[in-house]
Amino acid sequence: MSEKRLKRKAFLNKITAKNRLVILNEDTFEEIFSFKLNIINVFIAATIGAIFLISVTSYIIAFTPLREYIPGYASTKLKKDAIVLGLKSDSLEFALKKNDAYIQSVKKVLTGDLEYAKVNKDSIMASEYVDPSEYNFEASKEELELRKQVEEEAQKNKKK
Repeated sequence: MSEKRLKRKAFLNKITAKNRLVILNEDTFEEIFSFKLNIINVFIAATIGAIFLISVTSYIIAFTPLREYIPGYASTKLKKDAIVLGLKSDSLEFALKKNDAYIQSVKKVLTGDLEYAKVNKDSIMASEYVDPSEYNFEASKEELELRKQVEEEAQKNKKK
């Protein structure tokens, strides 16, 4: 046989060779328990144990409050507070812009820099665009009657 084959066979025999692990009581040399093991069984048991230990540790860290002690993880309370504060700062920023626009328009009025063609007192306080399609621009009955009266008076005045 070739030398490689002999080495392989010797290695396989060494791995699969049965060994006995015996636990003895030192005072009485009484055998407490014993195992028949080989290297492959020990390797498989150690691998399964390591996988189990890593899985349990990962589960404990991922699904318990312990994750808050790991750098980079933030607590859920801290995340909620950050969202609430972000919303509050946005609304405060909006109110600040609105107040600044009002103050600027008041300054323009007081200094006389205001152009009269652009003055609209409603636009000073209005912060959002109002869609005119929301309003009904059809004439009411009273308005139609008033128009008829005005037209009749205008015709009478023309005749005179």
